[in-house]
Amino acid sequence: MFFAALGLTGCKTPTVISKNYAYNNFGIECMGSDIDGSQTMRSWGKGKNKKQAIEQARKNAVYSVLFKGVHEGTGECNKRPVLAGANAYEKNEEFFNKFFADDGDFKQFTSLQDEKTYSRMKSSDSSIENWGIVVRVDRAGLLKFMIDRGILKQ
Repeated sequence: MFFAALGLTGCKTPTVISKNYAYNNFGIECMGSDIDGSQTMRSWGKGKNKKQAIEQARKNAVYSVLFKGVHEGTGECNKRPVLAGANAYEKNEEFFNKFFADDGDFKQFTSLQDEKTYSRMKSSDSSIENWGIVVRVDRAGLLKFMIDRGILKQ
Protein backbone atom coordinates (compact mmCIF):
# COMPACT_ATOMS: atom_id res chain seq x y z
CA MET A 1 0.00 0.00 0.00
CA PHE A 2 2.82 2.40 0.89
CA PHE A 3 4.55 1.90 -2.48
CA ALA A 4 1.30 2.47 -4.36
CA ALA A 5 0.79 5.78 -2.56
CA LEU A 6 4.43 6.72 -3.18
CA GLY A 7 4.07 5.93 -6.87
CA LEU A 8 0.95 8.07 -7.19
CA THR A 9 2.44 11.10 -5.47
CA GLY A 10 5.64 10.90 -7.52
CA CYS A 11 3.75 11.28 -10.82
CA LYS A 12 2.71 14.87 -11.17
CA THR A 13 0.73 16.28 -14.05
CA PRO A 14 1.67 19.70 -15.42
CA THR A 15 0.26 22.58 -13.43
CA VAL A 16 -2.75 24.15 -15.14
CA ILE A 17 -2.52 27.93 -15.31
CA SER A 18 -4.59 30.54 -17.03
CA LYS A 19 -3.38 32.12 -20.28
CA ASN A 20 -3.14 35.59 -18.71
CA TYR A 21 -1.21 34.34 -15.70
CA ALA A 22 1.31 32.57 -17.93
CA TYR A 23 1.81 35.70 -19.98
CA ASN A 24 2.16 38.12 -17.11
CA ASN A 25 3.83 36.30 -14.25
CA PHE A 26 6.59 34.18 -15.73
CA GLY A 27 9.21 36.78 -16.48
CA ILE A 28 12.94 36.71 -16.96
CA GLU A 29 14.93 35.65 -13.92
CA CYS A 30 18.68 36.10 -13.49
CA MET A 31 20.50 32.93 -12.53
CA GLY A 32 24.03 34.32 -12.78
CA SER A 33 26.56 36.15 -14.90
CA ASP A 34 29.96 35.25 -16.27
CA ILE A 35 33.19 37.17 -16.57
CA ASP A 36 32.76 37.33 -20.37
CA GLY A 37 29.69 39.54 -19.93
CA SER A 38 27.09 36.86 -20.59
CA GLN A 39 24.05 36.46 -18.36
CA THR A 40 22.36 33.16 -17.57
CA MET A 41 18.60 33.46 -17.16
CA ARG A 42 15.40 31.48 -16.90
CA SER A 43 13.00 32.68 -19.55
CA TRP A 44 9.46 31.66 -20.51
CA GLY A 45 7.81 31.56 -23.89
CA LYS A 46 4.46 30.59 -25.37
CA GLY A 47 3.75 28.92 -28.67
CA LYS A 48 1.64 26.40 -30.55
CA ASN A 49 4.27 23.74 -29.80
CA LYS A 50 7.45 23.24 -27.80
CA LYS A 51 9.75 24.52 -30.57
CA GLN A 52 7.82 27.80 -30.98
CA ALA A 53 7.59 28.33 -27.23
CA ILE A 54 11.33 27.83 -26.76
CA GLU A 55 12.07 30.17 -29.66
CA GLN A 56 9.84 32.79 -28.01
CA ALA A 57 11.58 32.27 -24.66
CA ARG A 58 14.93 32.98 -26.33
CA LYS A 59 13.52 36.14 -27.93
CA ASN A 60 12.06 37.23 -24.58
CA ALA A 61 15.46 36.86 -22.89
CA VAL A 62 17.25 38.96 -25.52
CA TYR A 63 14.45 41.54 -25.54
CA SER A 64 14.73 41.88 -21.77
CA VAL A 65 18.50 42.39 -21.89
CA LEU A 66 18.15 44.96 -24.68
CA PHE A 67 15.16 47.00 -23.52
CA LYS A 68 14.16 46.21 -19.93
CA GLY A 69 17.15 44.93 -18.02
CA VAL A 70 17.00 41.89 -15.76
CA HIS A 71 15.63 42.72 -12.32
CA GLU A 72 14.45 39.39 -10.91
CA GLY A 73 16.61 36.59 -9.56
CA THR A 74 20.09 36.60 -8.07
CA GLY A 75 20.94 40.23 -8.81
CA GLU A 76 24.17 39.27 -10.60
CA CYS A 77 22.79 40.29 -14.00
CA ASN A 78 23.06 43.85 -15.21
CA LYS A 79 19.82 45.57 -14.29
CA ARG A 80 20.28 48.30 -16.90
CA PRO A 81 19.10 47.54 -20.41
CA VAL A 82 21.65 47.75 -23.25
CA LEU A 83 19.41 50.32 -24.98
CA ALA A 84 18.25 52.56 -22.17
CA GLY A 85 16.89 55.36 -24.36
CA ALA A 86 13.19 56.03 -24.61
CA ASN A 87 11.39 54.29 -27.49
CA ALA A 88 14.55 52.53 -28.68
CA TYR A 89 12.53 49.77 -30.36
CA GLU A 90 10.13 52.15 -32.06
CA LYS A 91 12.92 54.40 -33.34
CA ASN A 92 14.53 51.38 -35.04
CA GLU A 93 11.44 49.26 -35.63
CA GLU A 94 12.43 47.95 -39.08
CA PHE A 95 15.83 46.83 -37.76
CA PHE A 96 14.37 45.10 -34.70
CA ASN A 97 11.56 43.42 -36.64
CA LYS A 98 14.27 41.73 -38.73
CA PHE A 99 16.50 41.15 -35.69
CA PHE A 100 13.72 39.30 -33.79
CA ALA A 101 12.30 37.48 -36.83
CA ASP A 102 12.37 33.67 -36.76
CA ASP A 103 16.00 32.74 -37.35
CA GLY A 104 16.94 36.41 -36.96
CA ASP A 105 20.23 37.77 -35.65
CA PHE A 106 19.03 37.53 -32.04
CA LYS A 107 19.89 33.81 -32.12
CA GLN A 108 23.62 34.43 -32.36
CA PHE A 109 23.52 36.00 -28.89
CA THR A 110 21.81 33.08 -27.14
CA SER A 111 22.81 29.59 -26.18
CA LEU A 112 20.80 27.06 -24.27
CA GLN A 113 22.68 26.15 -21.14
CA ASP A 114 21.24 22.71 -20.56
CA GLU A 115 18.64 21.34 -22.92
CA LYS A 116 17.34 19.06 -20.15
CA THR A 117 16.22 22.00 -18.03
CA TYR A 118 13.10 22.74 -20.03
CA SER A 119 9.96 22.75 -17.98
CA ARG A 120 6.41 22.93 -19.21
CA MET A 121 3.45 24.75 -17.75
CA LYS A 122 0.17 23.63 -19.22
CA SER A 123 -2.17 26.44 -20.20
CA SER A 124 -5.94 26.36 -19.82
CA ASP A 125 -5.95 26.97 -23.60
CA SER A 126 -4.85 23.56 -24.86
CA SER A 127 -3.58 25.01 -28.16
CA ILE A 128 -0.87 27.05 -26.35
CA GLU A 129 2.20 25.60 -24.66
CA ASN A 130 4.31 27.49 -22.12
CA TRP A 131 7.94 26.44 -21.74
CA GLY A 132 10.67 27.72 -19.45
CA ILE A 133 14.31 27.39 -20.43
CA VAL A 134 17.70 28.30 -19.06
CA VAL A 135 19.41 30.48 -21.63
CA ARG A 136 22.69 32.37 -21.74
CA VAL A 137 22.59 35.80 -23.40
CA ASP A 138 25.82 37.42 -24.60
CA ARG A 139 25.24 40.93 -23.29
CA ALA A 140 28.69 42.15 -24.30
CA GLY A 141 28.15 40.81 -27.83
CA LEU A 142 24.76 42.52 -28.04
CA LEU A 143 26.30 45.80 -26.95
CA LYS A 144 29.02 45.58 -29.62
CA PHE A 145 26.48 44.51 -32.29
CA MET A 146 24.22 47.49 -31.51
CA ILE A 147 27.19 49.89 -31.69
CA ASP A 148 28.44 48.34 -34.96
CA ARG A 149 24.97 48.67 -36.53
CA GLY A 150 24.60 52.29 -35.45
CA ILE A 151 21.66 51.58 -33.11
CA LEU A 152 23.66 52.61 -30.03
CA LYS A 153 26.02 55.58 -30.08
CA GLN A 154 29.24 55.35 -28.09
